[in-house]
Amino acid sequence: MKDELQNRDVIDLLSERHEILRRLAEEKWNKHNHIYISNSEWSILGKIYNQQLTISDVAKDVDFSRQATHKFIKNLEAKGLVTVCKVEHSKKHKAIRMTEFGEECYKKNELYKAEIEQQLINTIGEEHVTKLKHILKLNWQVEHLEMQDSL
Repeated sequence: MKDELQNRDVIDLLSERHEILRRLAEEKWNKHNHIYISNSEWSILGKIYNQQLTISDVAKDVDFSRQATHKFIKNLEAKGLVTVCKVEHSKKHKAIRMTEFGEECYKKNELYKAEIEQQLINTIGEEHVTKLKHILKLNWQVEHLEMQDSL
C-alpha cells in the first residue's frame, strides 16, 4: 500500500485516509452494537450533541441537502436517538435534541474513535498524530481558493 500512496496528491491522500478511518469506526460500532448508524447520521449527532438546534440550523451546517437532512433526522428519531419538538414562539421551525439513549450511543462511539486514534498513535507516533491534528485544525482558507481552469 505504501507504494500506491507515493504518487497521490493531497486531496486523494486525505480522502483515502478519511475513508479508511471512517470504515474502521463504522466497523467497530457495528461489531459491538445492534443499531446501525450511518456516517451522515453520526454527523448530525455530532452537530447536536449537548445542544438543541433547529432542523434548519442543522441542515445549514452539514454537507448534504435539506431533504437528505430531514430523512436522516427521521431515521434518527425512529431509532430513538433524537426527539423532534416544536420551537417556542415559532410555528415554522422544529428543534432536534438527542435522547438519553442517543447520548449514550454518541459517547460510546467517541470512545471507539479514541481507541482508533490511540492505535494510530501506537503505529505512527504521538508527535505525528499531534502534528496532523494541528495541521487539520489550521484555517486553510479553502473558500478563497479560486476555481481556475489550468488546462
